[in-house]
Amino acid sequence: MKSYNLLLASNSLRRRELIAGLGYPCKVVSLPNVDESYPPELKGEKIPLYIAHKKSIAYKKIIQKGEILVTADTVVFLGDRIFEKPKDLKDAFAMIKTLSSKTHVVATGVVLSDGEKEVDFVDTTEVTFASLEDEEIEHYLQIAPPLDKSGSYGIQEWIGYIGIEGIKGSQF
Repeated sequence: MKSYNLLLASNSLRRRELIAGLGYPCKVVSLPNVDESYPPELKGEKIPLYIAHKKSIAYKKIIQKGEILVTADTVVFLGDRIFEKPKDLKDAFAMIKTLSSKTHVVATGVVLSDGEKEVDFVDTTEVTFASLEDEEIEHYLQIAPPLDKSGSYGIQEWIGYIGIEGIKGSQF
């Protein structure tokens, strides 16, 4: 990896922190928004992988020799219900309230591309929330508005400290 430069096509501060935590410097690149829609027949972990591929295609033209582009997308599932990024704080409250006292799946699709070859994978984690009081959810929404997060929460934030009973898989 040392002979490659990483390009992270993401606005996610968490993804930047994760790559930095691995000891890899990366350059964050940004282009206009990528359409994150997907075919309705796609289910489960195929959704974030599909969207990560769409992002990779949109950014592929900027990859130079010796660079690897990293794209990713995360989706939260509770049964057949999909929780993407909330529209507003009211939507975020409803999502977290629905996830309260339940176990859900967080799936992240990742694509690595050098412009010619691609490697992709999906990481899934089961997360169990404790029973959350409305006041706890409201407090979280005030201190860390999660409008940029699938499922309306970040495991590394306050709600993760007080509200998560269990994790099966990676929290990264």
